[in-house]
This record gives sequence, C-alpha cells and structure tokens, in this order.
Amino acid sequence: MEQINDIQVVPCTSSNYLKPFRVHYSQNGTKKSWDFMRTHDSVSVLIFNTTSHCFVLVKQFRPAVYMCEWERTKPKAPDSGEQAAEEKEGAAVGGGETPPGSVGMTYELCAGLVDKADLSLEEIARQEVLEECGYDVPVAKLRRITSYRSGVGVTGAKQTMFYAEVSDENCVGEGGGEPQEGELIEVVKVPLHEAMTFAYDESIPKTMGVIFSFIWFHNNMSPKYKISTNV
Repeated sequence: MEQINDIQVVPCTSSNYLKPFRVHYSQNGTKKSWDFMRTHDSVSVLIFNTTSHCFVLVKQFRPAVYMCEWERTKPKAPDSGEQAAEEKEGAAVGGGETPPGSVGMTYELCAGLVDKADLSLEEIARQEVLEECGYDVPVAKLRRITSYRSGVGVTGAKQTMFYAEVSDENCVGEGGGEPQEGELIEVVKVPLHEAMTFAYDESIPKTMGVIFSFIWFHNNMSPKYKISTNV
C-alpha cells in the first residue's frame, strides 16, 4: 500500500463524490461569497472486540493527506501563474524528492459514504463493518453515539457515528474493503489499555473521529470493563 509512484496532478472536471460551488449571499447587510464542496454524508463505527479487549481500526492511504505532505517538500514555482499552468496541463510530479507513501497513511474508524437511498444509516454502517473489518454485526447491535458536521469550512457534510461490540465469533472474514472499488485497507487493533496514549500521540496520523470516539468510550464504557484506558 505504500508504493506510490507515477503521480500526476490534473484538473477535476467531474466527480461522483464531490462538486465545487460558489455561493453569494448577504449577511447582516454585508455581501459575501464562499466556495464549498457538495459531498455525501457518511457513517463511522467505533468497533470494540470484547474477546481481546481491543479497538478495531482501519489504516489506509489517503491521497489528500499525501499531497499535503508532498506540498511541503515541493519546490516552489517562480510565480502562481506557472504553477497554475503546470496543474492545468496535468504535469507529472517532479523536482525534489517524492515523499514515501507512508506519509499518506492514516488510522481511522471504519466508515463509509451514505450513498444508498434504500438503506438506513445502520444498514450502511453494518455493511462497512463487514467489508472493511470482516465482522458480521446485526443492525440491532449498533448503538448510535452522535452525529456532527465535518469539514464545515469546505463541505458541511454530516457524519453519524455508531458503536459496535463484537467478539471473535463475529469475525467472518479478513476485511480489507472492496478491491473492485480500489480499496486497500489494513485492519488494525489497538489494545484498550493503550487507547488514550494512542489517541494523543501526535506522531500517529489519525482522524478526529478516532480521538473523539476513544474519549467517548473512556467516559461511557470503561467502567463496564473495569480496565484503565491510560488517561
């Protein structure tokens, strides 16, 4: 998953996942404008294995994260016009050392887009847990934690977070996502007693969903298992 090469930056003229817009509006008599992306809502699932007392996360390559890191090492163009022309032509990334693919890897909750109108949020979450992590969890066993707006400056999409307890008996596959959809997902287990250290370790690239859900578990579920979460 970390062998990244043949990078090419090209204009995004169409996408099934996001659409850029510019909105003009008036706020308290002041005319304003804002650029935003229309995207799908999503679900995420904090998975806790009660057999091994560990959290089940996913680890995958995120091109957006990788490109942010690449920008840090990219030689600066003499002026913005030249840079824009380069991106318009879809020039291959060159000049300077290309970062290793590992800088684009992030630890995340199992998650997926809400893009199936005929399925409930719980049913979509159940599918994602099965596809990404290999556990078969009944919809009735999914506990809704909360929902929130993510990326409010750019997208404003809503993510709904669930909690699922699983055991080794619920494991029916290896997970890893759907290869036909280009998913390359590694299933990662974080022991409960290491969870909060993991959450606050800035050297481990992770989403805010991981940090928030670990704190939620510590506040709401830890007494049930009588195990310290290293806070």
